[in-house]
This record gives sequence, C-alpha cells and structure tokens, in this order.
Amino acid sequence: MTTANKITIFRIIMIPVFLVLAYSGHLGWALAAFILASLSDMLDGYIARHYNQITDFGKFMDPLADKMLVLAAMCYFIERGQMPGWVVAIVLFREFAVSGLRLIAVEQNRVIAAAWSGKIKTTVTMIGLAAMLVFPQVKALNWICNALILITTVYSGVEYFMKNIDVFKGAK
Repeated sequence: MTTANKITIFRIIMIPVFLVLAYSGHLGWALAAFILASLSDMLDGYIARHYNQITDFGKFMDPLADKMLVLAAMCYFIERGQMPGWVVAIVLFREFAVSGLRLIAVEQNRVIAAAWSGKIKTTVTMIGLAAMLVFPQVKALNWICNALILITTVYSGVEYFMKNIDVFKGAK
C-alpha cells in the first residue's frame, strides 16, 4: 500500500474521531481532527502525484473520503441547527450527478478530470465547515458559510456538465 493511500485511510479513520469529539462537546479537538483530516487531502494528492503513487484505489477512495468527511460534518451541523437540510440535499445531488456523469464517461473510455472549480468548492466547503465549528453561535457566519458552500457547489456542478455535455451524446 502506498503512502498516499495510507493517508487516505487515515482521513477516513479521522471521520468517527471528529464526530465523537464534536458530539461530546470537545469542539477544539473536533476542529483539530477536522483540519487534520482536511489537510490530509492535499497531502495525499501531492504525494500521489509527486512520487508517482497514483493507484486505482486512490482514484476511487480519495474523493470518497472527502465526501464522507464533508457530509459527516454537514450532518452534525444539521442537528445543531447551523445548516439547513436542503443545503446538504443540494450538495448530495451535485455529488451524485457528477459521479454519474463520470460513470457514463468511463463507459466511453473517457476520464473526466477534477476541475479547478471542484477543488475550489472542496476548499471553500472545508474552510466554511471549520469556521462553523469555531464560531457555532454566530448566525451570520453560518449563513455566509452555507451560502458560499452552496454557490461553489452549484457552480462547479454546472461547470462539470457544461464542459462535458457531449458525454451524453455517446451514452447508450
């Protein structure tokens, strides 16, 4: 197993650690776990590319680990009243839609690479969720973070479909 893949597995292991800390009221430690897990995403990607450790496991698990981390945090925020469920529903819709688009492309022997807007969406989302952990009672901040997460999510989803609409012409 490559170093990059081990870091991805570490990120997945950090999800229940983050949740246990958050639900037990240790928000400082929960924040540290969330930031550590978020930063591990950049680290495993860098190591995979820089040291030629790109694997099928990593291609599948790295984005899945990101989604699991983000959605776990979002579920926590729904319960705390800091994030409306419909925002999470839109995030889920975008993730399923882009994953579906990629599956159709794979059937055509085509790979849809991650776009910059998707990377920006992930960064904005992780920073926004971290800010919501730091300042849970600041309603305006929650609203701003939710809005930025929503805007970057919708924009990146629309961009993926606009740039790859031709995938549907070859779909069976």
